[in-house]
Amino acid sequence: MGLIRTVGGTVGSWLARTRLARFLLRRFGTRALSLLPESVLVPLRRDGLDPVPELTRIRETAPVSKLPVPFGVNLWLVTGYTESKQVLADTASFSNDYRHLGALVGAEEVSPGGLGFADPPDHTRLRKLLTPEFTMRRLARLAPRIDEIVTGCLDRMAAADGPVDLVEHFALPIPSLTICELLGVPYTDREDFQRLAVARFDLFGGAGASLGAISESLTYLRGVVEQQRKNPGDGLLGMIIREHGDEIDDLELAGLADGILTGGFETTASMLALGALILLRDERSATLVRDDDAAIGPFVEELLRYLTVVQMAFPRFARHDLEVAGVRIGAGDLVVCSLSAADRDPVLGADIDRFDPVRPPTQHMAFGYGAHRCIGAELARMELRAAYPALVRRFPGLRLAVPEQSLEYRQTSIVYGVERIPVHPG
Repeated sequence: MGLIRTVGGTVGSWLARTRLARFLLRRFGTRALSLLPESVLVPLRRDGLDPVPELTRIRETAPVSKLPVPFGVNLWLVTGYTESKQVLADTASFSNDYRHLGALVGAEEVSPGGLGFADPPDHTRLRKLLTPEFTMRRLARLAPRIDEIVTGCLDRMAAADGPVDLVEHFALPIPSLTICELLGVPYTDREDFQRLAVARFDLFGGAGASLGAISESLTYLRGVVEQQRKNPGDGLLGMIIREHGDEIDDLELAGLADGILTGGFETTASMLALGALILLRDERSATLVRDDDAAIGPFVEELLRYLTVVQMAFPRFARHDLEVAGVRIGAGDLVVCSLSAADRDPVLGADIDRFDPVRPPTQHMAFGYGAHRCIGAELARMELRAAYPALVRRFPGLRLAVPEQSLEYRQTSIVYGVERIPVHPG
């Protein structure tokens, strides 16, 4: 039982204190969020593309601070860059095991599997299986297909009558098609992929809706894995089955596929949409990306840092009493790191709240840090580096079809994003 074995009665007492939380989530669903103080939701709030000023004040005042959560839960928010690195790198002191989060929301039986919610040695074993498939050498085989996918999206935009939505026609299909290509699963199911991926990240859907989306996705992917067992294809699932078939069962493999799907789809889609918005509002960036191939890499890295669309890392549970930045955290306490706050920490450079397309690349945490750093980081970079220059070169006159202030952003979502970006391509 991982953490429960480690801290024994301490966690038992902590889990007992979650009964009220379970009742409220089951009884009130989405409305349970209204019972939380606004300060608890600050890490998920933004002012356009920027974290809200209150998050900056929290980081400057106390980079490790206790959030006033009801229900008897001890929840710590880490906002400093150095402090976040400490927490994210320390798997000996912090557990990612999903069962503890499931217990918090009254859904112990539901687990998405995958890497993000696993501890060593399971995490180490599973990541070892995946790592060879995400080397640049293996990913290079996808580069021509990514270019084809981007070109196809731009062709459909060019053929459309009137304004087109960059989210629908550009940001969503590129990672959806790419992930389907990577996994070797039918692209005909892309709409279900999108629906299930979005549902689990938007807290307005309620905990039950998010967990239901996880369950439905895993059910589908278990079916895909069963078919791949019978006839392994050329995608990632087929490769793992051929090379490591006896080392991983169907449930674990479905969990890995689900983690790749949701981690590689929703996050990249949000980056593509919000990055395109930067290009629309900043002619300097658009010109650099359009005219200078050498500028694309630094532009993407600065965009990853500035936007940090995954606003918080997976929650950690303290395995034992410890200190972070002089703050005592008790065994069983829940700890969340605000990646968006950490990536605006002045330790990363001067004028760090400003987007600078030629800023030298920083050691940002847009992909996390430590053992749980996103394994698909290089694939995401490939998609972004291919998509942005293709967009501005194909449509040099690209412009918003609505006032920018009318754009709707997600209000309380772990993965930040914009709902629609209507544009005139020409």
